[in-house]
Amino acid sequence: MNWVKAHWIIKKLFSNYVWDIPNNENKVYLTFDDGPTPEITEWTLNQLKEFNAKATFFCIGDNVRKYPEIFQKVINEGHSIGNHTFNHLNGWKTTTNDYIENVKLYETEHCKLNIEHCQLFRPPYGKIKPSQSKILRKFGYKIIMWDIISYDFDNTISKEKCLENVLKNVKSGSIIVFHDSKKAFTNLEYALPRTLEFLKEKGFVCEKID
Repeated sequence: MNWVKAHWIIKKLFSNYVWDIPNNENKVYLTFDDGPTPEITEWTLNQLKEFNAKATFFCIGDNVRKYPEIFQKVINEGHSIGNHTFNHLNGWKTTTNDYIENVKLYETEHCKLNIEHCQLFRPPYGKIKPSQSKILRKFGYKIIMWDIISYDFDNTISKEKCLENVLKNVKSGSIIVFHDSKKAFTNLEYALPRTLEFLKEKGFVCEKID
């Protein structure tokens, strides 16, 4: 079953993962997966800047390798970055050893750019084995999941539905998933500025995850 909003039972069963960040300050946490992507990531950064919003970008290592200047721009503009594996691996379909090595391969790109070790990790597709999770948490990673997923990557839903997925479910502490990828851009282009406008009107503050 695909839930727009993560079910409380799932959050309880997998309490070692971060699903939301409760607070009394109306803070919400926008996150973007699968970049950096030429033009799209930069467009996303411009939207965030317009609304004085901070976010967290979970990047694919191979994209960091290809577009280091865009990756550096994300950091320079005050956003957080997270590890999304080097090749966008599905943990359920990957051996634990291969999965961990792929996560480490992502970190080599950080070293090349003189960027410190990344503490945040999001498993592609949200699929990770307990054995993989245990090792990554032992390495010091926080495994960041989500409270709301926009489904912007799903080309079978309308851009209006993508926006509705977020606006109907957001609350203080929500971690929200968008994608700065070509596949998602039609929906993202419509939903992100409207989400940012809504959050501003409702008094929410968009923060990065540390």
